Amino acid sequence: MAKLLIVDDEKSIRDALRDILEYEEYEVDEAKDGEEGLEMVLKTHYDVALCDIKMPKLDGLEMLLKAKEEGVMTQFVMISAFGNVENAVEATKRGAFDFITKPPDLNRLLVTVRNAIEKSKDVEVIKTLKRRIYKINEIVGESDLIKKVKDTIDRVAPTEARVLITGPNGSGKEMVAKQIHEKSNRCNQPSVEVNCAAIPSELIESELFGHEKGAFTSAIKQRIGKFEQADGGTLFLDEIGDMSLSAQAKVLRALQESKITRVGGDKEIKVNVRVIAATNKDLKKEIAEGNFREDLYHRLNVIPIHVPALTDRKSDIPLLADKFLHDVADEYGDAVKEFEPEAMEYMKSLPWTGNVRELRNVVERLVIMCGPTITLDDVKLYAGIGF
Repeated sequence: MAKLLIVDDEKSIRDALRDILEYEEYEVDEAKDGEEGLEMVLKTHYDVALCDIKMPKLDGLEMLLKAKEEGVMTQFVMISAFGNVENAVEATKRGAFDFITKPPDLNRLLVTVRNAIEKSKDVEVIKTLKRRIYKINEIVGESDLIKKVKDTIDRVAPTEARVLITGPNGSGKEMVAKQIHEKSNRCNQPSVEVNCAAIPSELIESELFGHEKGAFTSAIKQRIGKFEQADGGTLFLDEIGDMSLSAQAKVLRALQESKITRVGGDKEIKVNVRVIAATNKDLKKEIAEGNFREDLYHRLNVIPIHVPALTDRKSDIPLLADKFLHDVADEYGDAVKEFEPEAMEYMKSLPWTGNVRELRNVVERLVIMCGPTITLDDVKLYAGIGF
């Protein structure tokens, strides 16, 4: 049952709205002014608040603004006897779902409430999904090295600084980039990833900057590149050490001028993108060998984050393995399995050349192939190279 709050200083209006809404089988609470209403929405989750604008102590628009500042997810429907455009525009600007005039048309009121409830449900679903994604991308570990990574993420995420993430393959560089985006002020905007190593050098510029129709033989229609797709959000350039020098030059210009030009086009397009880059290569060595631009390196390397190899933080293996046991159980809808202490000690002794990615694969294999408790013999059998 949807839960609604009526905020109005006129008792007769509150009584009339309550009768209508309870007849529709909604759960209804009341507040006699904005101050009381604000206190209630901060303590209790309401799907929708029907809120008068002109009230003593705290008017409806002030209540709406303060509620939004506190992160309240309730959908506000503003009600006023003064049905002018200015009030409606101001209410919408402050985050109201809708604005209706007094006395409200019954059909319009009920349709608006139903739509607001649906919006409230959608917001809750999105919030739940974000929490789940955040949990999936959570960086697990309590070693000093991984604590340093987490601390740097917390410090840099709210800023606009560019970040260069280094570390071996499979160590979790992509997860660090996702955490930075999710903790940033751009978290509600697009997060776009490009694996520079997976795209042929002749196509990387089209992938990043897009192209115009007819720019080359197979360009049968216009293409929007990753920089434009990420406008307002974050662009993650993974394995940037594998990018061609010509593409590097264009990326440097995009970073310097916040403008890009599509392949085959001459129009400059403004873009507002935060760039996070990652590589498993030694870029200083690549610069010395003429494979990477030094000026681009310094543009990207504002905040360096090094993600350690798993062998450098073996104390985190039990925590990571436990997380993967739960993740795999969720995926398969199965009960969570556990490691025998001897099996976990053996897991910690393995080389893990594939880092966290390899550990995740081995845990999934063990969950599929073993019983409720994973034994030392199981690990020796299924985590070995010969499997």
